[in-house]
Amino acid sequence: MDLAINPFSSGTRLRDMIRAIRACKTAAEERAVVRRECAAIRAAISEGDQDYRHRNMAKLMFIHMLGYPTHFGQMECLKLIAAAGFPEKRIGYLGLMLLLDERQEVLMLVTNSLKQDLNHSNQFIVGLALCALGNICSAEMARDLAPEVERLLQNRDPNTKKKAALCSIRIVRKVPDLAENFMSAAASLLKEKHHGVLISAVQLCTELCKASTEALEYLRKNCLEGLVRILRDVSNSSYAPEYDVAGITDPFLHIRVLKLMRTLGQGDADCSEYINDILAQVSTKTESNKNAGNAILYECVETIMGIEATSGLRVLAINILGRFLSNRDNNIRYVALNMLMKAIAVDTQAVQRHRATILECVKDADVSIRKRALELVYLLVNDTNVKPLTKELVDYLEVSDQDFKEDLTAKICSIVEKFPQDKLWYLDQMFRVLSLAGNYVKDDVWHALIVLMSNASELQGYSVRLLYKALLACGEQESLVRVAVWCIGEYGEMLVNNISMLGMEEPITVTESDAVDAVEVALKRYSADVTTRAMCLVSLLKLSSRFPPTSERIKEIVAQNKGNTVLELQQRSIEFSSIIQRHQSIKSSLLERMPVLDEANYLVKRAASTQATVSSVKSAPAVTPGGQPKLPNGVAKPPPAPLADLLDLSSDDTPVTASAPTTAPNDFLQDLLGIGLTDSSPAGGAPSTSTDILMDLLSIGSTPVQNGPPTSNFVPPSIETKPVAVTPQVVDLLDGLSSSTSLPDETAAYPTVTAFQSATLRITFSFKKQAGKPQETTINATFTNLATTTFTDFVFQAAVPKFIQLRLDPASSSTLPASGNGSVTQSLSVTNNQHGQKPLAMRIRVSYKVNGEDRLEQGQISNFPAGL
Repeated sequence: MDLAINPFSSGTRLRDMIRAIRACKTAAEERAVVRRECAAIRAAISEGDQDYRHRNMAKLMFIHMLGYPTHFGQMECLKLIAAAGFPEKRIGYLGLMLLLDERQEVLMLVTNSLKQDLNHSNQFIVGLALCALGNICSAEMARDLAPEVERLLQNRDPNTKKKAALCSIRIVRKVPDLAENFMSAAASLLKEKHHGVLISAVQLCTELCKASTEALEYLRKNCLEGLVRILRDVSNSSYAPEYDVAGITDPFLHIRVLKLMRTLGQGDADCSEYINDILAQVSTKTESNKNAGNAILYECVETIMGIEATSGLRVLAINILGRFLSNRDNNIRYVALNMLMKAIAVDTQAVQRHRATILECVKDADVSIRKRALELVYLLVNDTNVKPLTKELVDYLEVSDQDFKEDLTAKICSIVEKFPQDKLWYLDQMFRVLSLAGNYVKDDVWHALIVLMSNASELQGYSVRLLYKALLACGEQESLVRVAVWCIGEYGEMLVNNISMLGMEEPITVTESDAVDAVEVALKRYSADVTTRAMCLVSLLKLSSRFPPTSERIKEIVAQNKGNTVLELQQRSIEFSSIIQRHQSIKSSLLERMPVLDEANYLVKRAASTQATVSSVKSAPAVTPGGQPKLPNGVAKPPPAPLADLLDLSSDDTPVTASAPTTAPNDFLQDLLGIGLTDSSPAGGAPSTSTDILMDLLSIGSTPVQNGPPTSNFVPPSIETKPVAVTPQVVDLLDGLSSSTSLPDETAAYPTVTAFQSATLRITFSFKKQAGKPQETTINATFTNLATTTFTDFVFQAAVPKFIQLRLDPASSSTLPASGNGSVTQSLSVTNNQHGQKPLAMRIRVSYKVNGEDRLEQGQISNFPAGL
């Protein structure tokens, strides 16, 4: 690079400067050397030193490549370009391309020099100008110099033609309107013999097709024949050492021509038909044992898939990709999988023939190939091959790497859910996935599995038995444990008594104690997982009803969590112990099986939650009606059963907004029974948007079913939130349900009020107080059916704020006659610990069935007479 060897030149020689810079041991030393050299170059520029201008410019370019500013030398580039000699021009143009770009205003000063050099008689100077123009040409320069470049496309010298074609590409990109000026010249260049000119011409034609529709149509008519001839000649040519790459003549020209053919044939049947033969010839004659041949074959496949090719040609292309899959080179296999993913949309059947090879790629050692092959297998699955493909994937799941299990599990679950051949097959596959990789199964997947089991009554016995055996064998899989303990709690009697046996099953011997043992082991094993432990506690509670002899043992197991530091588990333990010990009369009805879950509704909600945007999640902490809110432990919890909802105090399914009353973070009791009451929502309307824990207690996560609008809206009382110096008491929501409860002597003192009325139901309250006990009130509730259909399974529930104690007596009947022909009564005893300071307030919920269909009505009562 040293362009002058005069020992008396200004500054040091280029090689000496490079040596000095490389000898620097610190960045500071390097900066010092650079500063010294830049100062010497500035001095030479100021003095107008012309003898060593090109050497100084060479040093500036090296300094520029090191990242130091060199803008002060830009004008020197222009002076060197304007010089007459080739060496000066060479350094000038090189500096121009390195130190300047098209955004520099000083570039406009070089346009005239470029024009003169493009018309120079020396082909090497012309080449320098073309190279510089092709690198830094701006739109203005392109318009000014396009005629000179177009003229040079007709030059006799092949190197000049090649550089002019490459420069034309830059001009067309900068000013697409000039494309029509180069169409004819580009087409004529395809007749050249020089491969360098041909590659440049093909690239120029490709750029013209992108820039102009008119150019595309012109080239389709005038270039196809020339392209076919070029491809045939280069494919059939004998050995040419100057173009040979691994025994293949000029693979670069092959690839450029194939890309241009793809552009011309896309969407044009006539062009596609014209090039079908040559594509078939290249595909069959090219050897695939070298990378150069594989590159040509891949480009052939891309072209065949991109044009309107015949079905036979497409099959040939897909077969080439199939051969690629057997190649030992990972890169070749990866690009083949990528191409097959595109080809599957064009010819699925042809890709299906290579299914076995693709499946083998899923087991490849390279993680990129495994993931790409898995995506391709997922696209290949249809109704006819889902079972064998799923079996292969599940078998591989057992031996796959831990890093790959998550992706593989997600795809298998998606395939099984997408093509449920039958419920039994679906359950078998999901149970096996849970056993092999339950820790990688997402929550929504096993939620959907529980919903399906709830709807498949004939397979519930089979499911619980299979899950019990899987739980004993694979108890370390978290999702498996959750599904298994849920099933054992719901269908424990089917497990013990071998109910609903299928023909292929063999009876198993499981005692009631064995079922409890399985849940207890899961409870102890997952001591750190709140959700799993909570599900185990619910399962044990249900087993205490299914298996009465085990009640005492279950009570002891549940009681072990009364002192748990996690509030959720502590609360469940206390409540469940109370149910087992004190409420035998209602335990069986309270712990009945979960009602059949609405599968269609769940799938709709699941799809909606999957498509929810991140912004909607961040915008507010509220959830849509029926959605799955986040619990404190971060796990979405299925909606609780309506009957057990009052006991499931962790349910938090109603929207929360900024209007909620402020409470201390650790005041869990106030959070639980806070009194931020608002109007009950009318029929079909959205639920309340204020914080209302009482509403949470009576909510099952969906908008209540209303048969008609209520006749009146209740206005909540104004309630102070000042702290009261009393010890909060935990209210036993089920205390006093025994029918043997005796009431004291009472005297009527308050009018009867209509507490709630809708189109189908009216509730009236009458009040009695005992003399000397103003804080205690006995409420007699009367329920009247206004509809023409009898209500069955009638259940009335109520919840009150923390300063009120509530006791419910059993209702007189669970059947409410139609059209007001009779009524149901029920007594409520309330004690207002802040009598005279705060009025009564209550949330109610009424559930019943109409012709077997569940109905739910709920509301807020705030029109109690004064003085209660």
